[in-house]
Amino acid sequence: MNTHKLSIIIPAYNEASTIANLLEKVVAVHLIGDIEKEIIVVNDCSTDNTGKVLQSYKADHSEVNIRIFHHEYNQGKGAALHTGIHEATGDFMIVQDADLEYDPQEINLLLRPVLSDVADVVYGSRFMGGNPHRILFFWHSIGNKFLTTISNIFSNLNLTDMETCYKLMRLDVVKSLHLNEKRFGFEPEVTQKLARIPGIRIYEVGISYYGRRYEEGKKIGWKDGVHALYCILKYGLFRPRKKQVGMETYNQ
Repeated sequence: MNTHKLSIIIPAYNEASTIANLLEKVVAVHLIGDIEKEIIVVNDCSTDNTGKVLQSYKADHSEVNIRIFHHEYNQGKGAALHTGIHEATGDFMIVQDADLEYDPQEINLLLRPVLSDVADVVYGSRFMGGNPHRILFFWHSIGNKFLTTISNIFSNLNLTDMETCYKLMRLDVVKSLHLNEKRFGFEPEVTQKLARIPGIRIYEVGISYYGRRYEEGKKIGWKDGVHALYCILKYGLFRPRKKQVGMETYNQ
């Protein structure tokens, strides 16, 4: 019996206060189908003690399949994800932020459609379902829904949460994409490019959201929203049409 493996990619920048707790939560998750876990943490040249915390955690948990990579200079979340995707060896991958806004126990919610072979990609939506959501910023919510709507116009999808961190994908699918965005433009870029793969099966499931305030370490701001809009237009409007040859040769 073949055992599947999930690569959990964790981009980290100045998350010394939460990264060890987050890793404990990820390690504690028992994945359905006895899927193996591969934890990949990319430290994006943090200026706090994130690197030291990671090395200490790995030294104290030799039984955990965790791989740590360090960028020599800060490049952005998207660049950290590029590194993680390149290094991943699983059958599937998911992005897990290091800030405790998403509950690793809910990874199984995203796994089910993929393991049932009805989905290639599953988005975890913060705006559907009956799971708990911390009430925070009104304009962030409006901005997110606006960006999702514009993204849907160009991708012809009907997502409710394009900007969600939780995107679980077949690893061969995401590795088939030529991704460029090195900061928070990763989300709109990957969405537009996934949507253009012939026959791609994209699902959405409701998840919880434990958002944090800026004084608690939240980093994304209005400038990132403007850049996200630019990326939607860039990858949704001005794009070449390329024919897919298998799943592994789709490049844009």
